[in-house]
Formats: sequence, structure tokens, C-alpha cells
Amino acid sequence: MRPLAVLAFGGNALLRSNQKGTYEEQFQNVENTCRQLLPLLLRKYDIVICHGNGPQVGNVMLQNEAGHREFGLQQMPMDYCGAETQGGIAYLIETAMDRVLYAGGLDRRVLSLVTRVEVDPRDPMFQNPTKPVGPYYTSAEVEQLKAVSGGVYREDPKGRGWRKVVPSPVPVRISNVDLVGRLAREGIIVVTCGGGGIPVVRDAGGYKGVEAVIDKDLASALCACQIGADAFYILTDVPKIYINFRKPEEKALDVLTVAEAEKYLAEGQFAEGSMAPKVRAGIYFVRHGGGECIITEAGQLGNPACGTRIILK
Repeated sequence: MRPLAVLAFGGNALLRSNQKGTYEEQFQNVENTCRQLLPLLLRKYDIVICHGNGPQVGNVMLQNEAGHREFGLQQMPMDYCGAETQGGIAYLIETAMDRVLYAGGLDRRVLSLVTRVEVDPRDPMFQNPTKPVGPYYTSAEVEQLKAVSGGVYREDPKGRGWRKVVPSPVPVRISNVDLVGRLAREGIIVVTCGGGGIPVVRDAGGYKGVEAVIDKDLASALCACQIGADAFYILTDVPKIYINFRKPEEKALDVLTVAEAEKYLAEGQFAEGSMAPKVRAGIYFVRHGGGECIITEAGQLGNPACGTRIILK
């Protein structure tokens, strides 16, 4: 049986910080990242690809806002916006991966799944929304929005205005995850859990969408655990994890035990919204039966000893 790896694409796999986010820019970025997966495929790995959608879902919300103001169009809820961007980004990845496989003479197929991820409606995060989404507003605009939608808005600490904040609950179940694992074990490259998945809760009538954002890395870790992946790669914009990052005493880490990772998290060594959620996702994977989590940049995948490895002990 071939080894199975889940790869979580970071934001730079889709959009660089100095880019506008055009279709051409995003497609080129995705194709470059897919090309960097070739070393794993040549080492006979089966792979599952997960990805983020932060900038893209923000743009969709801006489009919704403009359509509502200019033409009176209905503004779509967060779960619908997540599904829209999940499908669009999966299309980019599927097409780019096909091109890479064709150029490399590899006979592998790619399949994208629009994926719902169940969360617990009793998750305490629903009482404390913290995840900023969508455009910035003035304080006057926020008062009008609150009166209409009853949403929660918080002022940006950098003074750029106010933004809507939504809950970021813990993922508990991925729909059709058994099919993801089965297809991947058959050699099909599966794209799933985009943007952390479309957040849903289950009630007496079945699933229904909720206003929330699920952490992409944690959802990817859950997927990796539930399909029995041998390795979990989190692809970011640095080759390794560092402590004392960008300080004179900066140090790259080759191996990190769960105990060491938790110690560094408690010390604040890893920034929230950046490396901290990635480290937590790595801890989750190895604690729940996974082999090892590797955090690195995609360009390092040609080196079997790349990145920082999070291990149990």
C-alpha cells in the first residue's frame, strides 16, 4: 500500500501579499504549487489536498455588498459564500494539477469535492465570535448594519475601520470523509475541505449552514486523522518553524515534540493568525493517531527531510 499524505495549502499557494488577486495571478500561483508536489507523487504517495479561502471569500462578500447596494441583490450568507469560493478554488487546483500531471507524464486523476464540515452548535465560540471577515466599515455604517442584520462588528486594532466577526468553531465531522479516503487510496488526487469546509450543524431536519469560519489547518488535520493519513503536510511561506522569529536569537527547529510545541505556544512563540494555528493542527494530528506533521514551504518537498516535524514524543 502506498503512503497517504494530506497537504494543507497555505494562503501563499493562491495569492501573494503583493498581488491583487486576479484570476491569472491565482492560477499561476496554484500551478507553481502543484508543480512542487511532484516529488511526493514520484515517491508514490497518494495525496489529498486541502486549502484556504480567506482573501477569496472576503472578495465574494465585497461583491455581495456592492450588488446589494447598487442593485438590491440579496446578500448571500457565509456558508453559501464559502461554498462558492471552495468550488472556484478547487477548479483552479484541479485544472492546474491536471496540467502538471500531463507535463510530467503521470497517469493520475484529480477530483474535487465541495465539502461540508459539521460543527457543534453548543461550541462556546458561537457565544464569542472572533474571526474577522469581509470589508471594513465606518462606525456609522456599522450602526446601520447592526440594525438590519444584528451581526457582531469589532474595530480593527490598526485603525482601518470596523469588520464583521463570526465564530470559529472546532470541526467535529467531515461529510463523505470515508469516500475521500477510499478515492485517495485508489490513487485519485482528491481536493477537499476547502477553506476549512462549509460550516454546518445538524438539527431534526438534517444539515443546515451557519455563519462561521472553520480553521483550515484544523479541518485538514481532522481529515488526515479520519482517513488514516501517514503524514500531514502544512505548506506555508517559511521552510521551518522558528522560535524567536526575526529576532537576533532566531532558531529553526528540525523536530518538535508535542510537549515542546505546547510549551512554545504557551510562551507566545508562535503568532496567532499565522504559525500558532498550524502548530495546533499538527499537535491534533499526531495526538489522534497520525504519524508526523511536517510544516514547510512547498518548494522544500523535494527533500525528504524538509521542514519541521511535529512528533508525539
